[in-house]
Amino acid sequence: MPELRVLACVKRVPAPGAQITLTADERAVDARNLAFTTSPHEECAVEEAIRLVELHGGDVTVLTVGPPEAEEQLRFSVSVGVQHAVLVTNPAIASGDDPDPQATAHAIVSAVRAVEAEAGPFDLLLFGNESADAGGFQVGVRVARALGRPVVNGIKALEVGDGALTARRESDAGFEVYRLALPAVIGVKEGINLPRYPTLPGRLRSKKAEIQTVDADAPAGGLTMLRFETPVIELTETAIIDANGAVDLLYELGLAGA
Repeated sequence: MPELRVLACVKRVPAPGAQITLTADERAVDARNLAFTTSPHEECAVEEAIRLVELHGGDVTVLTVGPPEAEEQLRFSVSVGVQHAVLVTNPAIASGDDPDPQATAHAIVSAVRAVEAEAGPFDLLLFGNESADAGGFQVGVRVARALGRPVVNGIKALEVGDGALTARRESDAGFEVYRLALPAVIGVKEGINLPRYPTLPGRLRSKKAEIQTVDADAPAGGLTMLRFETPVIELTETAIIDANGAVDLLYELGLAGA
């Protein structure tokens, strides 16, 4: 089988568990004290891309639509084994404008076409099933539709061979199995693999990696953002039992022997 060219698309999102606060106008997240990371499903997409290339040969490109600060997530992907990195941005995105799924997909499609015209077509595009912040489930499907390539979301296992891809998706009855001709687009779910940690040589290599920057062609999408709303945090009462009280309770419930 020929070597694979794989593209993994990732998104810069606030680190899980972070306390999210909004700007005064409620139209953006106040990022001054936030740490950022790669969306978890997309970490698995990067890992799956690397594993496929390790098995079949070829190279992996990681791409993100985001501000210049998103280079951090691209360099992390390079540190774990990705060969090429592409940042898709423009002044509006750099200033904090987060395009909606329609605009994001449009920007990715334009960037993919530009990269493929220069370096050849990708055999496989991998997305996370959904991003950790917006959770729209749309971008990968929109990109596949625009590029005219088959797509399946929610994938927990992948195999490539003989110019085709076999993908498995969990269902209530077990697994659904899909066979897609390459090139194809796949949305993977967290749990398809366990992402690796970067090595010291990988971190050093990532610092020197060249990040290709592509101007984001991202016209206004179909959604209009009015404002964010912070969910109400409901506090629940907690019963505190000291050690002696816990032992007495076990005896009362018949869970402790005489």
